[in-house]
Amino acid sequence: MNITSRLQEILKDNRSAIENTFRDGNLKVLETVANEMATVLKHRGTIFLCGNGGSAADAQHIAAEFIGRFKKERKSLPAIALTTDSSILTALANDYSYDIVFARQIEGLAEKGDLLIAISTSGNSKNIIEAVKKASEMGLKTVGFTGETGGKLAGMADITFKAQSKHTSHIQETHITALHAVSEIVEDILSEHAS
Repeated sequence: MNITSRLQEILKDNRSAIENTFRDGNLKVLETVANEMATVLKHRGTIFLCGNGGSAADAQHIAAEFIGRFKKERKSLPAIALTTDSSILTALANDYSYDIVFARQIEGLAEKGDLLIAISTSGNSKNIIEAVKKASEMGLKTVGFTGETGGKLAGMADITFKAQSKHTSHIQETHITALHAVSEIVEDILSEHAS
């Protein structure tokens, strides 16, 4: 195997997934997501994020960008990754079901006017679906980040961003690219609002 050629092939596939995703339609979706997030934050609402596996890491990463900073020095913004408290996750999974670990946290922590970003590469993760159901019942805006088919999540979330790939790794790479772009736009919107 020629490793250099294989690496070039992998990177070409990833670049293709990202380029195919960031077309006009999905750019409008990301614009809507950025505006919704900025509106929630302007009104001192909280952004909640959840996902499984690599998507859990992405949820934590983006929450950290809002609590810390992305590119601009600014005050901390309220964002919570529902993936970080191992005591809550294991207690809920043990006492109830893993399917409700995020929904139960939304029920206990979120308020009407907050926003949930639910990340699922398949769009069919039961715990993500349950979180979106609970958030919708409570009056939260919901945003789904998923793969090209969208799965069940596409029909449930208020806004859905679909990475144009069937490969989990390319979907995740596209999601983090999109979430970084949105983070930067939200900072721009909020800094204009503060001036």
